Amino acid sequence: MKLLLRNINKPVRPALRQERRAAAILLGPSLAGTAVFYLLPFLDVVRRSFTDALGRKFVGFSNYKTVLANSAFRKASANSARFLCVCIPALLALSLVMALLVRAAGRRGRVFSTSFLLPFAVPVASIVLLWKVIFARNGLANTLLEALGAQPADFMGTGAAFWVLIATYLWKNSGYDMVLWAAGLDRIPKSQYEAAAVDGANAWQIFRAITWPGLRPTLGLTGLLSLINSFKVFREAYLVAGSYPHESMYLLQHLFNNWFLNLELGRITAASVMVVGVMLAGAGALWALRRHLQRKEKQC
Repeated sequence: MKLLLRNINKPVRPALRQERRAAAILLGPSLAGTAVFYLLPFLDVVRRSFTDALGRKFVGFSNYKTVLANSAFRKASANSARFLCVCIPALLALSLVMALLVRAAGRRGRVFSTSFLLPFAVPVASIVLLWKVIFARNGLANTLLEALGAQPADFMGTGAAFWVLIATYLWKNSGYDMVLWAAGLDRIPKSQYEAAAVDGANAWQIFRAITWPGLRPTLGLTGLLSLINSFKVFREAYLVAGSYPHESMYLLQHLFNNWFLNLELGRITAASVMVVGVMLAGAGALWALRRHLQRKEKQC
């Protein structure tokens, strides 16, 4: 029996070595580029966060203290956290519902799935123009409100600007996330749905027992890409309202842009390190939670 196992393992090990070598050769250029253009510059940012603006004199944690005491940084951080906590769950839920509806529609839904991707392909300048036409003081939204007998609203000069930003993000990215969810739905075997239908399971029971567990791997990728795309919404907000928009939509990107224009490099580097640290801590917490849930599933 031992000789048989040895003979079986002999051809496997060279194959694994060849696969690892091939993976290293293919990933080597990408890893080198990432290290040179991303990792090393970030390490320099970490170093500069403890020095003066010129990067020569060590100042300790004074830059971090200055940033934490800055009211604009606290306001921008709160708005950014609020934006992420609202838009990402809303986007994931909305795009998932869209993917389920398109799948339920069958062939007819494929036609609509293509049209849902159009907002993601629209240039930023066109979106900004559309934003101004709809939400300006004399725009289409206020014209409709006046026609209905309601008072016109200053969308971009009040707290409503934040929800306009949320709506723009959802409108632009929902189609993209819907395609990702649809790819995850295609990975679920149809035999599981057929067996559930034979057993008499209703739609909610099928979703809870088959669809949602099968979409968990897709959830991580979709959430990560949604988080990355959420930082791109600054382009629309900046082109519409400038460097100093209404305080409800004043994000960290606005703050960093203003600090860069004023050459406040100490504040920028310290704030960047703190933001990356918070994001890494959040990613680590999500990874630990995922591992904990996987262990529970295996125990069950």
